[in-house]
Amino acid sequence: MKSIVILGSGNVAHHFIKAFTENPVVQLIGHFSRQKKTTLNLPTYTKHTSNLDEIPEADIYLICVSDDVIEEISAKIPFKNKLVLHTSGSKALTSLNSKNRRGVLYPLQTFSKEKEINFNTVPLCLETENEKDYEILEDIAKSLSKNYYNINSEKRKALHVAAVFVCNFVNHLYVLGKELCDSNAIPFTVLQPLIAETAQKIEFMSPEMAQTGPAKRNDTQTIESHLAYLQNENQKQIYQLLTQSIQNHVQKL
Repeated sequence: MKSIVILGSGNVAHHFIKAFTENPVVQLIGHFSRQKKTTLNLPTYTKHTSNLDEIPEADIYLICVSDDVIEEISAKIPFKNKLVLHTSGSKALTSLNSKNRRGVLYPLQTFSKEKEINFNTVPLCLETENEKDYEILEDIAKSLSKNYYNINSEKRKALHVAAVFVCNFVNHLYVLGKELCDSNAIPFTVLQPLIAETAQKIEFMSPEMAQTGPAKRNDTQTIESHLAYLQNENQKQIYQLLTQSIQNHVQKL
């Protein structure tokens, strides 16, 4: 069994800690966060510290921090020739300090501490510098999820951009939809079956085939009516931009 230390205290770290508790392949022996106390539910045998010099020696170090401090944290790990992994979708493998063996374990999912998640369904993107380390990482991935992929840094960046479109941007559209509902005293729950059906459809058909609405139909009367209704300039610009994007895409089909 391999030993592992997790560095970070955010959403991703929270879910990896849960996933590695009683894991058959690795044992979580240490945890680092900048806070002296942590609210994360660590196993009793896991040492927590806020001092990088005090993290225990382990086979693997998993960095779950924001992208802008990955390089700093990896450089301060007080060991050499260990397998150090980051969990970022946009940072290259080479952003890790070269004094250790480098790799990536990127979970393609949206994480919130308040929401339980079935880690077994989370796609994991794997990358290492050498084949032996990839075998180690693959064994870890198999213990966590049934979905794992060998994806290099360049492809992972493209995947991360795609994820921003289908997750973060879509969620912001939910925010805008809720604003319109709230301003008219309509419960947002009225839209939830529509949201669920839209997401479920692309499990059975391509997004192009699933596209509906006035932009696809080129229903100019409805589009102009919606634009006249929208008083918020930000909402209006987003509506226009997405309408034009849909129409441009339909013309290519």
